[in-house]
Amino acid sequence: MLDFLFKKDPVRSQAETLYAAIAEQALAPEFFAVAGAPDTPEGRFDMIALHMFLAVDRLLRDAPADDLLAQRLQEVFFERLDGALREMGVGDLSVGRKIRGLAEAFYGRYAAYRDALAAGDGALGAAIARNVLGLADATKGALLADYAMAARGVLDSAPVDELAAAFAALGSLSRSRFRGGVDGRGA
Repeated sequence: MLDFLFKKDPVRSQAETLYAAIAEQALAPEFFAVAGAPDTPEGRFDMIALHMFLAVDRLLRDAPADDLLAQRLQEVFFERLDGALREMGVGDLSVGRKIRGLAEAFYGRYAAYRDALAAGDGALGAAIARNVLGLADATKGALLADYAMAARGVLDSAPVDELAAAFAALGSLSRSRFRGGVDGRGA
């Protein structure tokens, strides 16, 4: 009866749907079993951060109207991180500090990936090796960097309202890039 007072924000709904697709793709087993991302909470954060970078970068390079979706997407991301920390047993008094640290880590990675794309010449592989794999050797990040560049191409060709579907389609890309995925079936 009072639904008119609590109208759902359509941009927020779109951001929630998009984040669900991002998280599902970012946590695909091939990234951990084949590509070398650590299967730890930190490694999972790094893979989600890489995919969030791809999404936010895509939205911010598009029309200014997509800035609101980029903002809502980041809000959903940090709300999900908050929930995950609480599920892992982090106390209420510590959650804010942990979220602040994760926000600094995310925006640091975002800047590193953005700068690496501008620099070209294998810089993205070095940034991914350093941030996701924890390695100084850029060649180890090349496989994930190649995937990220191919994923960026897929996302760039998708209209904004179809980005969630584009992220879902990246599953076949990641399985084919990482030697058929963990079960060897490929796309």
